[in-house]
Amino acid sequence: MKKFVFLFFVIIFMSCGNDQLPKPKAFLRLEYPKPEYTLVDSKLPFTFEKNMLATDISKIKSTPDGNSQALDLEYPSLKGTIYLTYKKVTKDNLNLFLIDAQNITQKHTQKADEIVEQPYVNSINKTYGMLYEIGGNAASQSQFYLTDSIRHFVTGSLYFYAKPNYDSILPASEYLKNDIKHIMESLKWK
Repeated sequence: MKKFVFLFFVIIFMSCGNDQLPKPKAFLRLEYPKPEYTLVDSKLPFTFEKNMLATDISKIKSTPDGNSQALDLEYPSLKGTIYLTYKKVTKDNLNLFLIDAQNITQKHTQKADEIVEQPYVNSINKTYGMLYEIGGNAASQSQFYLTDSIRHFVTGSLYFYAKPNYDSILPASEYLKNDIKHIMESLKWK
């Protein structure tokens, strides 16, 4: 009987201890500084406000055909760039520009999980357009276009310098999407 009681206490003593619990999943937490905006008044026929995180804009590139001009907002700390392209509207090409902007976005449907369209109207600044939020492992996470429907047309797209992995770039993508919204809201034609 003593052996049984001793064995019982040994088993009880050995079974008491810290229970092993699975560790919760960890998520990377990236925090970016609160955006500070400054006015960009370039040689292009519009002004807008850019985030101070974006590199200074000094070089405007023209396309080989001379029909459009481009401006890049690089974010080195986020490893991304917002590409802006300006095209002059004539009476014949506005529909072509709209179709082209929509087609460029639709090319991402092969990899995208979803594409959310957000119409944009600002009657005061006479800017009308669309913001496309692209979910999933697509090459671009956000694209937009703005026009006054008469003389000006601007497109923009966000690309990262990394293989598109939606989960990894989501914090930076959300931050830059807010910058794109601010660009759209602050854009004014000259």
